[in-house]
Amino acid sequence: MNAIIVSALLGVVMMFSGIFTTNKTIIKNIATAGVLFLLAANLMEMNNLFSFNINTHDLIVTQRYGLFFNCIAYGATFIYLVLSGNDITEVGVNVAEYFALIFFVLCGVAILSSFNGLLMLFIGVEILSIPLYILTGSDKRNLKSNEASLKYFLMGSFSTGVMLMGIALMYGATGNFGMVHSNGLRGVVSATQQPPFLLVAGIVLLFASMSFKVSAAPFHFWTPDVYDGAPSVFTSFMSTIVKAAGMLAFIRVFENQYTILGPTWHIIVDFAIVTTLLVGNITAVFQQSVKRMLAYSSIAHAGYMLMAIVAMNKISASSIFLYTASYSIASMGMFALMQAMTASGDESVNSLKGLSKNNKGIIVFISALVFSMAGIPPMAGFFAKYYIFLGAMQSGYQWLTLIAVLSSLIGVYYYFRVIFVSLQDNENGAGHVLNKGQWTLIVLSALISLLIGVIPSLLLTLSL
Repeated sequence: MNAIIVSALLGVVMMFSGIFTTNKTIIKNIATAGVLFLLAANLMEMNNLFSFNINTHDLIVTQRYGLFFNCIAYGATFIYLVLSGNDITEVGVNVAEYFALIFFVLCGVAILSSFNGLLMLFIGVEILSIPLYILTGSDKRNLKSNEASLKYFLMGSFSTGVMLMGIALMYGATGNFGMVHSNGLRGVVSATQQPPFLLVAGIVLLFASMSFKVSAAPFHFWTPDVYDGAPSVFTSFMSTIVKAAGMLAFIRVFENQYTILGPTWHIIVDFAIVTTLLVGNITAVFQQSVKRMLAYSSIAHAGYMLMAIVAMNKISASSIFLYTASYSIASMGMFALMQAMTASGDESVNSLKGLSKNNKGIIVFISALVFSMAGIPPMAGFFAKYYIFLGAMQSGYQWLTLIAVLSSLIGVYYYFRVIFVSLQDNENGAGHVLNKGQWTLIVLSALISLLIGVIPSLLLTLSL
């Protein structure tokens, strides 16, 4: 409960901070200190030092699994604000409101890591999503940002309606909203009992709506346009911390549903995973915009993380933390590069020519981030994929693992294209120049990715 209450209060504090000061640096520093305080409050609850004693009637159940995820999310947010805070202040004039919305998103993250019922799932998803609609359109002078915000809002509202319909059908079939914690729906319908049609339809609709939230195919179509239109600094936040929270909620909801739908459930999930992997990786190959390439890359990574659902063993349960951490850190570094490209007005792959010449030594760290996202040792991304694949193989999904490995090989092509183009000379003599904050974020992301790759057991053991 600490994370939920503190993040909500900090969001309110940031809203009022804009009344008392217009200094953007002060507002940014208040937000950064607030995230650090939020992380400390979550650690206190995790170590049983202090927690708000509120009777939620089992709507919220805090477990070490969820609290550890909060630590990863809030730690990543702290790094994000420290190194990208200046870029946030340059988006527009309503700086305090931007940081307030980020804290409300973090409140949604805390709910999604500890919900114990479909109603709290819905509330958490909406608290997470609504601020993102606003942040996407925060660059009011940019028509692409306005279009992306409207598209995200309309499609998100539709998926919310689908989610509510699924929840209503599941409640009509079981008379119970508390279907997530412990044994899931097994506490309502036994494995040998024929599930009612309303329950099956409700699970399918809920699966479709949650697939939209994590941009899993075939519900991924909003992702490239929204990521492309939103300010790059907020796209970085959306594609890392927010996506990881949505994936955690996805896994917590559906981790036990195979006992209800039987073989049908495996067909649905396997189809979603294979489609997501192929659509994300193959489509990314043909993108000329680096931002859209990273958007399709995020779709592919959703497919890898979804493999934890079909495996559902001890390795896959812990490896999802390693994967979300490695992907989030590497993506923040890559989107720091995107912020420099956006500032220059050219986001095409060819605009990266001359990058290594204009920014001495940066290509080493960008290469490390590319290695991590492509899954090449010794970076964190390699071990994240390794443990995901290992969990799937131990559960008998060798064929699915083979498809995932082949998809990763496709990913190597478009990731390495970033390195090859960056090493080429720019005929025009121009090129992107990174500022100090972008430089630092890329270097720090690369070093953390290397550290996690060298000691992957650190995250694997702490999450248990």
